[in-house]
Amino acid sequence: MKPNTQQLSDLTIQVRRDILRMVHAVNSGHPGGSLGCTEFLVTLYQNIMDRKEGFDMDGIGEDIFFLSNGHISPVFYSVLARSGYFPVSELATFRLLNSRLQGHPTTHEGLPGVRMASGSLGQGLSVALGAAQAKKLNGDKHLVFTLHGDGELQEGQNWEAIMYASAKKVDNLIATVDVNGKQIDGTTDEVLAMGSLRAKFEAFDWDVLEIKEGNNIEAIIAGLTDAKSRTGKGKPVCILLHTEMGHGVDFMMHTHAWHGKAPNNDQLAAALAQNYSKDQVDY
Repeated sequence: MKPNTQQLSDLTIQVRRDILRMVHAVNSGHPGGSLGCTEFLVTLYQNIMDRKEGFDMDGIGEDIFFLSNGHISPVFYSVLARSGYFPVSELATFRLLNSRLQGHPTTHEGLPGVRMASGSLGQGLSVALGAAQAKKLNGDKHLVFTLHGDGELQEGQNWEAIMYASAKKVDNLIATVDVNGKQIDGTTDEVLAMGSLRAKFEAFDWDVLEIKEGNNIEAIIAGLTDAKSRTGKGKPVCILLHTEMGHGVDFMMHTHAWHGKAPNNDQLAAALAQNYSKDQVDY
């Protein structure tokens, strides 16, 4: 049985606590985008994707996910652990030497749930397209999901992949863009303005929908359900997910400053106090 909205909300709080504690412990990592995408990834893994028991790289007979903006690994690792891919206790090894939980996800350590290395931005869609076409060749009706940063779309390889996806009618793919308007050096408009992402994707012949409340679980469920209904109709599907970087921690919101900055002891305590549940079980 799928968790209800309250259970998803409670898990979101737990994942936020994981993120904050992981980056604080090693004074390194990317909390801003991780916090902004927490509701999305919790909902995707717990409510939307059709997942099978265990993990294998083939991913046949299940929906699969590729994280392209790999710097938000804290939220990815937490959601994977809390979804049963590996022990929650392993989160305490984040960014340590010889850990499977490197700053950007890698595959050579065989961490369950990780299907591609995503330290270099802009490559996730290309990999996902190969997986989506493989599913078609295998007669597998399941879907491929991806997540990208809006600043990441400044990488040119994305647009080659976006063009390829529509030209080859890869209609079993749902690509989500985290539209928070911020990146490490400032706002996306200040660094390299991209204009209307919706207009661009539509010009490349994608089916585009927007989730205006990207930190609202009910809105995410509705948007992802809508996206799934649009697959199999000859076009790849794009979701523009409007989130707030640093969501859930008041002093991390409305700024790009926490893109790649860890909280100190006092800041951690304040952030955790804003994300409290009686059912929390920290690692």
